Amino acid sequence: MSDDTPAADRSGRSAGPLAGITVLEIGVFMAGPFATMQLADLGARVIKIESPGTGDQTRVVGPHIAGESSAFMRLNRNKESVELDLKSEEGRQHLRRLLARADVLVENLRPGALKKMGLGYDDLKTEFPHLVYASASGWGQDGPLAPNPGLDIMAQARSGLMSITGFPDMPPAKVGVPVCDLSTALYLALAVLAAIHERGRSGQGQFIDVSLFESGVSFAVWEAGAYFANGAVGTPQGSAHQASAPYQAVRAADGYVTIGANTQGNWARLCRALGLGSLIEDERFATPAARMTHRDELIALIEDAFASRSVSDVVSLLDEAGVPVAPINDYGQVFTDPHLRERDFFWDAPHPRAGRVEQIGSPMRFSRTPAVRGQAGPVLGADTERVLAELADEAAREGSAP
Repeated sequence: MSDDTPAADRSGRSAGPLAGITVLEIGVFMAGPFATMQLADLGARVIKIESPGTGDQTRVVGPHIAGESSAFMRLNRNKESVELDLKSEEGRQHLRRLLARADVLVENLRPGALKKMGLGYDDLKTEFPHLVYASASGWGQDGPLAPNPGLDIMAQARSGLMSITGFPDMPPAKVGVPVCDLSTALYLALAVLAAIHERGRSGQGQFIDVSLFESGVSFAVWEAGAYFANGAVGTPQGSAHQASAPYQAVRAADGYVTIGANTQGNWARLCRALGLGSLIEDERFATPAARMTHRDELIALIEDAFASRSVSDVVSLLDEAGVPVAPINDYGQVFTDPHLRERDFFWDAPHPRAGRVEQIGSPMRFSRTPAVRGQAGPVLGADTERVLAELADEAAREGSAP
């Protein structure tokens, strides 16, 4: 019989499903650190390697709490910080000692940066055949764009995302969050888990190459469906859907709500709830294709029906009718949302300088091995002495072994 009690790490907290996996991160800003945050949340031991004195550039991004970057303390939770000068021989030797005990190395420096220090995958794979070496970059490790700087907004631009974001006849707009950075991080974490699983069969590590550019292009599901079918090129649609109506933000008396009457059943329920039953059989709106063709007319009729109703009234009305609907919340509303609070999504992580640092929870929920809720992002170099002492102790034990 299996034991359903979650394992615990040395701090006594729930260890998570990746307990026993050690990850080294040489990461800056978003993609690498967000990938390893996922792994740390799942219980992996993540040791963040930082340059002495400066560390990850995110540490200078404000606002600051007690001298510590608020964003950094959230993006780098559940990690340890070790200062190593990888430009020095001593720093590289310390890293190699860590690699001998690590399962994964995650890095998101510019392609070739670690290779110049003798720390590229080809430099390490013979010495550490078990190592999963995962690299995130703007454009990938090869190809004509590989040497160029690649930030999220550049990837959003080249990937086509900015060409369909925003409203027609308006300047280009990016997605409000760094979606290429974040999706690259999630793909990277997924690839790491796949490589660890495969290593269980082959005994071999491997190299992983994930780019912001290709991650952005991977989202073009509807756009690829149209282009490869008939050559149609997507354009900005505001909040409207590329292929379904009504499926967008619609004005009410005091703001906007989003509705998604994207099936015949939802369409009929929406009409009845608004007292617009005659539209169900109206030839302009009777089919999904007809509703797309006459979308502007349709939205005008719906907004007329919403004109005397508040956002909360519309949400209550359509919720009761079984029509998908939601208000458009700002982040002040999101971070105090009663549903998220009821589900204990937000949590406080201790920090030696900033005190309790509220965290956004992990969306991954496990019945037996829950995501780790440990410490806020570490002070620069907080774990250097302890981790290097561990290496020295292990080396001494190995040296005295018969």
